[in-house]
Parts: sequence; C-alpha cells; structure tokens
Amino acid sequence: MNTQKLTEALSQIAARPKWREAFIQHIQALEKVIATPGVDLREDVTGPLVDALFDDDQVIRKQLADGTQFDFLYRSKIARDFIMSEPSLPDHAWEPHTSRLLVYLARGGKQAVIGGAYFGDHAVLMAKELAKSGGVVHAFEPNPDQRKMLTHNAELNGLTNIRPRSEGLWDNSTTTLALVGYDSFAHPETVDSDHDDAFQTVTINEYLAANHVDKLDLIMLDIEGAEFRALQGADKFLSQPVGQAPNIVFEVHRHYVDWSNGLENTDLIRYLTGHGYHVFAVRDFNSNYNLAGKPIELIPADAVYLEGPDHGFNMVAVKDPALFDNANFLMCKNVSPKLLRHKDPALHHPTTGL
Repeated sequence: MNTQKLTEALSQIAARPKWREAFIQHIQALEKVIATPGVDLREDVTGPLVDALFDDDQVIRKQLADGTQFDFLYRSKIARDFIMSEPSLPDHAWEPHTSRLLVYLARGGKQAVIGGAYFGDHAVLMAKELAKSGGVVHAFEPNPDQRKMLTHNAELNGLTNIRPRSEGLWDNSTTTLALVGYDSFAHPETVDSDHDDAFQTVTINEYLAANHVDKLDLIMLDIEGAEFRALQGADKFLSQPVGQAPNIVFEVHRHYVDWSNGLENTDLIRYLTGHGYHVFAVRDFNSNYNLAGKPIELIPADAVYLEGPDHGFNMVAVKDPALFDNANFLMCKNVSPKLLRHKDPALHHPTTGL
C-alpha cells in the first residue's frame, strides 16, 4: 500500500511541470545537506527519485547559457544529470571539460568526425564552433531514435553543417553490426545481415575519400569499445605529419581495454604513440557539473591513477602538445581522471577544488 501511494504521489508531481521543477530543486538542495563521503547520492538516492518523474519516450527541452537548445529522450544518465544541472542554464550538456576541449580543438577547423554522436550533446557544440570557419561535422550514430534527435537538434539550432550517418565506424567497410544493450550503454557486435537492427560499418578513410575530404581536423569517439577499430580505419589521416594529422578525443573503458600493465602499454595507446601522438587522460565528471572558469586538467598516459572498480574516461591525443601550453589547461600526475563528488578529494576532485 505504501509503495502504491508513493508511486501515485510521484505521478502527480510528474504531471505538473511547476511541481516537478520545484521537486527537483528541493532534491538538489537535499544533496548538499546530506552529502556523505563514500555515498554516491546521485546514483543511489536522489537520481532514482528524479527518474520516477519521467518516461523513456518523453522528450524534454533544455537550454544552455549561450542559447543552444537540446531536445532529448529521457533514456540515460546523460538526460537525468542534464535536467539536474546547476546552474539551470549550464554551459554544456554532458562532460564539462570534454565539451570545452572539443570546442577548443574545433576552432578554425574544416572537417570533424564524431562516432557515437547520440542526440548531439557534443556534436552540436562542435558544429557551432566549426560553422565559424565553414567546417562540417560528420556525425555517426547507428541508433535510429538518437540519430533522429541529432537531426532535430541540428535544425533546432539552425545548424546546416551536421551530416548524420547511420553507419558504424570500424576498421573495414564490409561488416554488419548491431547494438547490444540499452541506449547509451549499447555496444556493437557482429551479426548476420538479416538481423532486425543491423547496420553497416565504414572506415573513416573510405567515408572521407568518398566525400572528397583529404584533411581531417578532429575525431571524437565514444563507441563503447569500438574506438581502436575505428582509429585503425583512419590510419591514412593518423599517419599525416604535425599540423595535418587530426587531433583525437576518445573514450577508454576497462570493460574493453586491458590496462593491467599500464595505460601507456595498451594496444590502443601504443598504436597512437606509434603514429607520433602524445596521449593524455582528460579529468572530467561523467555528468553535468559546473566547471566554468576552471582549467581543463590533463594527465599524461603513463601517470594516470587507475585503481578502483571497472570504469571509463575520455582521453585526448595530439601530435603537437604545445596546444595545451596555455591557461586553458593544467597538467596533473598520479590522480584519477574520474572526477567524483563522493570520493577522496586528493584523487577524484579537480586540483583547483570543487
């Protein structure tokens, strides 16, 4: 009976936008009051309460401080933490430092590729910056629901320089894949061509050649374990010299990358360093968190603190590390790339503090 009453009460709040907004504000205030070291309140306490106010197929609109707008489905932690942003008009949708890094690397560019574009949380910000120099984002998203939202968000923001694609980035253009798992956590697996959710692969090399692109400025990959194969399919561009080779932002996750012998000794990182890249982990929240005005913290690949449960984080690879010799960046060593509010501040908080 008590569970039924709770469900009915939350349903009433969910049905009234003003009630829902006030409820979320109180939840945010509660997080500050009961913050407890070692307890992930957002995942275990407050987040589930907010989740109960939304349906998976519900479309929500959220605006950034600069006027950028996003419509998105409530299907992931990305949606929940974006809704729970403080301030209410943040400067990013997801992963504050990664978002700023991508915009920084996109400046003056002409051609960018993003694998795992989702609803455009990073792609739209990249496209807005690239539009200033006449640049284009080739945005690969095999999930049809999220690709539809990506296309819609490009139109919503008046962007004509996003090219949504349904293929999966891979090391060949002849494989058939399907996404296994739910929404943002789905990873690609090979399947028969008659599989209901099948999609084709394409290499960055072949796709860009077909589109008469011979210089690539930026690659961003968040494709749940397919990052290495996608980069192998871009070797033509990765082999180019300093000033011509693309900068790369990509995710690594312990589920897919064995870093038991050190991150710098993994096949993926050795592949990049073999092409002349300098590789760094990006210290970031896997959330929406206000880091405006703080430098983007980077850790050299051989100085990353990796202990803890299986986890993932973003990395950046550049051939010219002088790109980071300015006040926008801060180099760190022997700290975790996972910024977490409830963990040891010495390892999991920004060096400059929360």
